[in-house]
Amino acid sequence: MDPLLTYGVFFLTLVGIYALLTLGLNVQWGFTGLFNIGIAAFFSVGAYTSVILTTPLTPRHLGGFDLPLAVGWTGAMVTAGILALLIGLITLKLREDYLAIASIGIAEIVRLVLKNEEWLTNGVRGIGGMPRPFAFLGPGLRELATLALVLTLTAIVYLALERARQSPWGRGLRAIREREVSAMAAGKNVLAFRLQAFVIGSMVMGLSGAVYAHFIGFISPEAFDPMYATFLVWVMLIVGGSGNNRGALLGALVIWVVWSATEYAANMLPADLAARASALRLLLVGVLLQVILLSRPQGLLPEPREVNRALARRPAETEKAGP
Repeated sequence: MDPLLTYGVFFLTLVGIYALLTLGLNVQWGFTGLFNIGIAAFFSVGAYTSVILTTPLTPRHLGGFDLPLAVGWTGAMVTAGILALLIGLITLKLREDYLAIASIGIAEIVRLVLKNEEWLTNGVRGIGGMPRPFAFLGPGLRELATLALVLTLTAIVYLALERARQSPWGRGLRAIREREVSAMAAGKNVLAFRLQAFVIGSMVMGLSGAVYAHFIGFISPEAFDPMYATFLVWVMLIVGGSGNNRGALLGALVIWVVWSATEYAANMLPADLAARASALRLLLVGVLLQVILLSRPQGLLPEPREVNRALARRPAETEKAGP
């Protein structure tokens, strides 16, 4: 396959994986106002769960189940959801900032476990040799089929979350986000709604981690650095438009284009500046974020606001109806 086409397929596959992460965060922050800054924890837990379930027996780490990919990806979602449930039951009854503190702590705990529990994850040496989607296909076709699978999964998750956003459940989440006291007065179970949103968003993040692991073919604790698995995801959502599923998809594409372009530009720097390339890339992304916040504080695609049909009638229709 042509090198340019190969890179394009690789690029779009990663965009799809990050789009899943951003959609999951949008359920939590965009719909409900839950400040989760421990995305890396759910991303990595999903990845390692799927790898452990699908790899053959090995003395290097826990495994040997050799289950199909579909089972591994389902297990990744379940494990991430259970972790989110445990965190949510403890923190969601408290103030919003407690969730941020707890999510940071959980992400750090997960990172240390992945790094030090070698019997479970092979430690810093990482895990390779996991099954890849469409491994029976030849080079080129395998990558194209994987891209099609990732985009299909992203489309399914997008359509499901968009349907949820427009449902009474989604309206309840937004009511809680905007004015919790009024939502409680209307009979909404605030804790249940928040817990559901947190678990569902984390399950999507776990699925994204599983897809990432089997696409790349190798994972280690360094692959889930908070800069890549938390900071970039937040930037994608803010730039694209918090509360808008289409904005989450657009933000993932735009920021990954910028991130890839800065990597290309960093490779062209002189050797004495190469060590500073990472900092320069973060600086450029930070500048872009500031520009978006100043020029379009609601993102490139702001959250759609539904208007009551009775209030949206044209004045002529109102006059025709008469007093």
